[in-house]
Amino acid sequence: MKGRYLSDAKRVKAGLLSGLAIMIVSGLAACTDSGGEEPKKWRFEAENGMLSGVEVASAGEGFSGDGYVTGFEEEQDSVEVKLQGPDDGLYRLNIGYRNNNEDKMGWLALNGKPFGDVRLAAFEGFTDAFAGKVLLNKGENTVKITRHWGWYDIDYVEIVNSEPRPQHRVENKLVNPNASKEALALHGYLVEQYGRFILAGQQNLQDALLLNWNYGKLPAIAGFDLIEYSPTRAANGSTSREIENMLQWHELGGIATLAWHWNAPVHLVNSDQQPWWKGFYAEGTTFDLEKTLAQPESEEYRLMISDIDAIAVQLKRLQDAGIPVLWRPLHEAEGGWFWWGAKGPEPAKELYRLLYDRLTAYHEINNLIWVWNSENPEWYPGDDVVDIVSVDSYPQPGDHHPVSRSYEGLVELVGDRKLVALTENGSIPDPGLLEKYEAYWSWFCTWTGEFIDDGKHNSEDFIRYVLNHERVITLDEVPDYLKPGAIPN
Repeated sequence: MKGRYLSDAKRVKAGLLSGLAIMIVSGLAACTDSGGEEPKKWRFEAENGMLSGVEVASAGEGFSGDGYVTGFEEEQDSVEVKLQGPDDGLYRLNIGYRNNNEDKMGWLALNGKPFGDVRLAAFEGFTDAFAGKVLLNKGENTVKITRHWGWYDIDYVEIVNSEPRPQHRVENKLVNPNASKEALALHGYLVEQYGRFILAGQQNLQDALLLNWNYGKLPAIAGFDLIEYSPTRAANGSTSREIENMLQWHELGGIATLAWHWNAPVHLVNSDQQPWWKGFYAEGTTFDLEKTLAQPESEEYRLMISDIDAIAVQLKRLQDAGIPVLWRPLHEAEGGWFWWGAKGPEPAKELYRLLYDRLTAYHEINNLIWVWNSENPEWYPGDDVVDIVSVDSYPQPGDHHPVSRSYEGLVELVGDRKLVALTENGSIPDPGLLEKYEAYWSWFCTWTGEFIDDGKHNSEDFIRYVLNHERVITLDEVPDYLKPGAIPN
């Protein structure tokens, strides 16, 4: 997550292009039907909405209707658009916008409640972005867009008929042909549950155990991190018992997911502002991944491989113990805040494939289920090295929307042939909405610290509701065949 590890501050596609003519009547859209070959669309002009801190303009070219809304500069600047739902049901939501600069984002609210965000990719002129699916009431509804990362212009809000999702086509196989029996069993179980249940997860063993103390339930999945095993952290005195924690969790019958906040192999800034322990951030190191990959004879390259080999030692301990791992290296690369993503998609993908080859072919580590952590097609390393695709989601505190925009993007990315997971979250998506929104996340994993204990991101009542929900799998419901020693040799 950007700007955080432990107590660090949290961070905060271009979508469906309209190929159908839309008629605007009194600020609302008349339905356009093309004989059933195309979905019906309804458009509602932003300039007719309720404005706060923004204004209507018409100086640009290519906008819809009589104008557009501009001036999203201050934190609370917003436009609220009224739209008429033709019937109760699920619709695709598009936001018409203009953003000629770098990518931006806006917070969304649906009928007065927070509803995630919309990504407004840089684009010359006016275009639209897919903002996810929305469950609308027949008659009046409202969509509010509030500045998140300004500046941009909002042209319209559009809803499109949504066809029911076809049956999933997820393939029950792993990319490593030598995958361990434990890894195969875990992946098979996740495939079996997919579309029916979501597994509850919690980052940090202590927080996972506290859930049982506070709510009488343990999550099915606990999240771990190899951060302190990074050689440049160990060289500065860091120690870790994270592998021991994973062994303990496995003895309890739990499923483990594992990330690596990889402290850069060399060239840490190590200043008062950027101390050595922040070396996994792009700003905490001058290590140049693109240059290093182009110079395999360099000392930097040797140290990078040495780091992977050091981590392989720890992963082999898990393999020797028969522990399958949901392995999520190089997470959040597209954000650019970590050094492995700072040079863009090509170096990040090359490093991921190098890591895969080094761990599987050279070190023969076969207990890993490989999880990629981005919905952006430009960053995807390839079907041959990815088992599961995922995103991390940190909406506003108390926003329990189903994260449908990201889910739809991931399903499209892999042609619905791989599992889709919510590998980090702040506020937990409401399990009662997931089926209604057809957002069938394999699991969620709530981050540590404020996200699980401040009562704002997730209240005690909501956590209790989630852990006891009929569609949520907790540790007591994980089958015995996944527990230690249950799989025969």
